[in-house]
Amino acid sequence: MSQRLVRMQQVMDTRAAFWAGVISGFFFLFGSMTLTWWAVGSPWVVTRLLASLILGSGVLPPPATFTPGTVLVALIVHFALSIGYAMLIAFVLHRWGILVGIVGGALLGLAIYAINFYAVSYLFPWFYPMRSWMFAASHALFGAVVGGLYETMEVERFVPAQDTAHT
Repeated sequence: MSQRLVRMQQVMDTRAAFWAGVISGFFFLFGSMTLTWWAVGSPWVVTRLLASLILGSGVLPPPATFTPGTVLVALIVHFALSIGYAMLIAFVLHRWGILVGIVGGALLGLAIYAINFYAVSYLFPWFYPMRSWMFAASHALFGAVVGGLYETMEVERFVPAQDTAHT
């Protein structure tokens, strides 16, 4: 009688990825708003930039002050993107532990920065001049925090792997 060896594959914990995205999103938003306040004099530049993805470039001209509708749209866009990016980071890195989660998350955060500020700027040309070390650093921090939080909160589950090879 022969025994069949069942290969197992780890499943991504979507709950942990969701919460890693929400928490990291708060860090990202706070950090970005603080840096733009320091560099430009207004923390609302970031919220206007985020809201411009839905409302268009008309929300960007100065003065960059608090506007409730703009901030609400910015928060919706920001947390939708934060959760989506966290799901992507968790999907890529969920098998390798906390160190790879943090370092790999930071690298993926930089990749997200490059996509946001170089590729997406073809659709939203007002993003192109916003390229800076501040946004690169905040994206890397976002990815590192997502990776670390995800690996910390993850409940590891395994399911039988789909065997594609015929024996």
